[in-house]
Amino acid sequence: MILAMLNEAWVAIWANRLRTILTMLGMVIGVGAVILMLAVGQGAQQQVQASIASMGSNLFIILSGSTTSGGLRMGSGATPTLTVSDAQALEELPTLAAVAPSSPGVAQLVYGPNNWSTSVYGTTPSYLQVRDWGVASGSAFTDTDVRSATRVALLGQTVAHNLFGDEDPVNKTIRIKNSPYVVLGVLSAKGQSLDGRDQDDTVLVPVTTAQRKLFGTQFVGSVRFIMAQAISAEAMPKAEKGIAELLRQRHRIREGANDDFTVRNLTAMANTAAETAQVMSLMLGAIASISLLVGGIGIMNIMLVSVTERTREIGIRMAIGARGKDILLQFLLEAIIISVIGCLIGVLFGVGGALLASKITEMSVVITASSIFMAFAVAATVGIFFGWYPARKASQLRPIDALRYQ
Repeated sequence: MILAMLNEAWVAIWANRLRTILTMLGMVIGVGAVILMLAVGQGAQQQVQASIASMGSNLFIILSGSTTSGGLRMGSGATPTLTVSDAQALEELPTLAAVAPSSPGVAQLVYGPNNWSTSVYGTTPSYLQVRDWGVASGSAFTDTDVRSATRVALLGQTVAHNLFGDEDPVNKTIRIKNSPYVVLGVLSAKGQSLDGRDQDDTVLVPVTTAQRKLFGTQFVGSVRFIMAQAISAEAMPKAEKGIAELLRQRHRIREGANDDFTVRNLTAMANTAAETAQVMSLMLGAIASISLLVGGIGIMNIMLVSVTERTREIGIRMAIGARGKDILLQFLLEAIIISVIGCLIGVLFGVGGALLASKITEMSVVITASSIFMAFAVAATVGIFFGWYPARKASQLRPIDALRYQ
């Protein structure tokens, strides 16, 4: 019975194949657009999440204070109010897992005939823990190197590639500002940060080396900023409060006076960026879903036309014994066939379009089985829903009125 109806539905569809193809276009475009937009949106979301993961987890950055000179207010970091001793004191807080002071600068590096200008960070071994940054080859410098202010360095992947190419940098000597430094190791790849900066274009040296031998410092022991990692996400509010209280106490700041430092929650900023990317992904999918609604309306229109054209045929069928539910099923099967075929073609176009967009624009796209299934299921449901009304209208026709229809 069902097979016979399917065969009749296919014959009816094939008899008006141009009209059917045009009707399917709504479903094809709708499904393809949804899959493509979700792939682009999820790709952007994945890039943001990768950038967040590369930063480290549960992070704070503590910036030194601002200053006012001649009526001009400078920004955070203009006054060297933070020191290595502050970082050592913060390490005693039970809510912090690791603390790393940092004294950054820019320097020209030279190895043989090659040279490269990059950011050089004077810091401590804890910096690698704070940033969740591993060493790909060689080893990190130690607290002994910090105390002795030894001329050693860790290279980021970008720096190592530009200075050494395919050569192993470990235990080689480079020159930073015309002074020799031994390369202890090469850091693992980090990729771009949220602001697009290449995190691998970096060199790490002991903070004391940076202060005494590389960049110098206006005040002994001062640093530009301190990075701190909380023991957990739940401990971050308590950790932030503890950082502020301890630094105010150490800097002898009177009650009611402004802080001479700024504590920023990097994880909160990163999570906001991730939430924004997720909302954009959902919005792209919602906008593309409008075309599914248009495709469903197209199926309803064409099925209504089909019912009108075949009114006498419906009357004859009912006159020789066909029941209302048989007529309903007949026209509903036609709507299902149009919807399903249109959805399948739309899936191919959506997946192919996403892969093509990724290849041409080199942007990240993520095609998931769930997005394909969701687009297919929603589109098929919409098509069947809009096809049900014309089918129901056909099943409710009175045989005598259908036979008289001209």
